[in-house]
Order: sequence, then C-alpha cells, then structure tokens
Amino acid sequence: MTLSTPSNASRPAAQVAGRGRPPRSAWLERQARWVFPAPAAITLLVLVVFPILYTVWMSFHSWTGQIQTPPQAIGLANYTQALLHDTRMWHAIWRMLIFGGLGIAFQTILGVGMALLFHREFPGKSVVRTIAILPMVTTPVVIALTWTLILNPTQGAIPYIFFKLGLPQVLWLADPKIVLLTLILVDTWEWTPLIMWITLAGLSALPNEPLEAARIDGASSWQIFWQIILPLLRPAIMVAVLLRGIDAIKTFDIIYAMTQGGPGNASETMNIYVFQQAFNYQQIGYASALLVIFFIIVLLLALVLIRLRRAPSWQP
Repeated sequence: MTLSTPSNASRPAAQVAGRGRPPRSAWLERQARWVFPAPAAITLLVLVVFPILYTVWMSFHSWTGQIQTPPQAIGLANYTQALLHDTRMWHAIWRMLIFGGLGIAFQTILGVGMALLFHREFPGKSVVRTIAILPMVTTPVVIALTWTLILNPTQGAIPYIFFKLGLPQVLWLADPKIVLLTLILVDTWEWTPLIMWITLAGLSALPNEPLEAARIDGASSWQIFWQIILPLLRPAIMVAVLLRGIDAIKTFDIIYAMTQGGPGNASETMNIYVFQQAFNYQQIGYASALLVIFFIIVLLLALVLIRLRRAPSWQP
C-alpha cells in the first residue's frame, strides 16, 4: 500500500503562501548586531548625548531661565567672560585641583596601607574589614550631615574632645584657611576603602614565586615591598587612582551639604560655582559655558591618568 503525499491544493492557503519566506527569527538573527544594542544606544543618546549637545548649544546663548524670554545668541561672549575676566572661576578650578590632588594622595597612601594590613591574617579580620568599608557604602549626603554634627563647634564630638584635652578650639568648617582641608579629610574617610579594595584584589592576584625567591635571597620586608610588591601592584593602584581621580574632581554632594562653598568662597570648587551661576544667579547660558570648560578639564585629566596607567612600570 502506497501512501501519497498531499498536494499543495490540500494544504492550508497560509502554508502555501508563506512557502519560501524566511521566518522572523532568521531576520532577527541576521540583524542581531543592530537590533539588540538598539535600546541601549537609544537610551545613551537620550540621556547622555542630547544633554551634552544641548549644553554646548546653550553655552553660546544668554538665558535667565525665564520661559517668557527665549535664549539670545551671543556667540563666544560667555567663553570670553569666563576665560579672560572671571577670576572667581579660576580660583574655583584651583580649589578643585587641590581637593582632588590631595584627596587622591591621602586616599592612595592610606588605601594601599590598609590593603597590606588586611592581606594578612589576624583575629577578627572579617569583622574589621566589613567595618572599614561602611563609609564607602553610605550615602554621601548622610556622611556630610553626620560630619557637620561631629564638627559643630558647640555640640560636636571633636570640639568637645579638644576642650577636654585643653587643646585650642578649631572652627573646622568656618575657618577659610582649613575648611578645604577639612572637606578633603571627610572625602578621604569616605573613599579610602575603595582604593583599599582595588589594591587588595591586586594583592590577591600577585604570584608567590617572586616573593618566595626574594625571601630565600635574604631580602628584607621593605625591600620586598618596594622592589617587588609595589611594581607588581602598579596596574591595580593606577586603576584605583584613575577611578577616584575622575570622581574626586567632580565632587559636589559633600561640599555643598557641608559648606555650600563657604565660608565666603573658601571651599567653592568648579561644581559649586557652576551650580550657583545656574540656580542662584539664573545665568543658565553662562553656567553652560562653564560646564563645557569643566568637561574639557575633566577630559584632559582623565587622558593624563590613562596615559600614566599605560606608561611602563617604574623600577624603584
């Protein structure tokens, strides 16, 4: 008995009509390199590219933020005013560089030291290490408000300790000479654990053979650290410095919550100055020009740090 294959006439019309057409899944497979990244690319375009382009466009205009008054094109007047006549901006840039430079220096030294400490075994290591990372995972504004209370000259814990020890009272947040250093110390307290963790990960990945060979040859602990461990740790340390360096010069929350750039302009960095120009003085166009200048500074510093990271390892 022979079974006959059903003819096209007996098949559903939809199957006959769709014969020879590629299925939709095949089209998705061919276009996957465009279809799947599209949502992320569109999100990036809307949330990042458009604000940057709009800020650049606004930097060539004068606008007070009033809906009734549209932006007025003024060409390069904002940039001329900022670069040639605005000494307050240059002072803000200088404070920003001091804040970022000293902060990174303190955090790197302390972070590497803490990483070397926690790389060793000692009782209660896990508990102490967990406590050490708490500042890093706490909201910066909460940290700022907490330290503001701690440094309060009438009710703060540190002024009280100074009083009991007979030490002279220090106006940590009201003295223009030390307010920036106080903010640097608070930022160091918060972000040193980040450098510690990155360095600790680098320590865990170091090979044991060079260290064992150095100990057999009679090298001291300092020689092992300076000649072997530190050069091998350089990539991890430079990654930590790169991440913190870019973030430190953009710090806004701690400074604004603790001093708002005061007393006077003693702690006013570039971020604080741009914020005041935009929202206190209603100079939206001028603030946009300052943001463009700030973006260029951050980009140049990031390129310098990347270049240092790719530079050949030093030989102490």
